[in-house]
Amino acid sequence: FQGVQLREATRIGLMSRPLSDVIYALVKGERHVPYRNGKLTRLIQDTLGGNSRAVMVAHVSPVSCNYDETVSTLRFAL
Repeated sequence: FQGVQLREATRIGLMSRPLSDVIYALVKGERHVPYRNGKLTRLIQDTLGGNSRAVMVAHVSPVSCNYDETVSTLRFAL
């Protein structure tokens, strides 16, 4: 069961990096926005770069052993 969770977490991590890069480029006003670096960013390209609004939902944990990950998630979501 833990192997499945690790694979899923790895896939989520691989999707979040290109999304983070796209959001960073949009916020900084860069000429090139790397939408093609990830499947997710390609799918929501119109939402991110257009006149639409997007909502980010951050799932955090109240458990103290997950403190560092929760803080990291909240920083990313801001």
